[in-house]
Amino acid sequence: MVILVREDLNLSPGKLAAQVAHAAVECALHSDRMLLADWMSLGAKKVVLKVKNEGEMHKYEQAAKEARVKTALIVDEGHTEIPEGTETCVGIGPAQSDKIDEITSNLVMFD
Repeated sequence: MVILVREDLNLSPGKLAAQVAHAAVECALHSDRMLLADWMSLGAKKVVLKVKNEGEMHKYEQAAKEARVKTALIVDEGHTEIPEGTETCVGIGPAQSDKIDEITSNLVMFD
């Protein structure tokens, strides 16, 4: 599983962690049970990658959907740092690593 986070939002570390957690949970809850079990048996790997902005995030989200990989777009409720309705991140997976790599291999990890 990868979670793509928008770097243009400049989220605090705590806010970023919460948004990433939302994405991971949403992807897991709505995944095929067999695929989820396989992913969990292999350690439930999650990688956080950065995208420049909302447009780039949607480009990768669409590529994942076209590859028939589960996605979860996270939209903030606006209670803390950012306005309500802000799309913060998208989870992709769980899926086979090579399938996710085909979509996201050119992105770098969030530092």
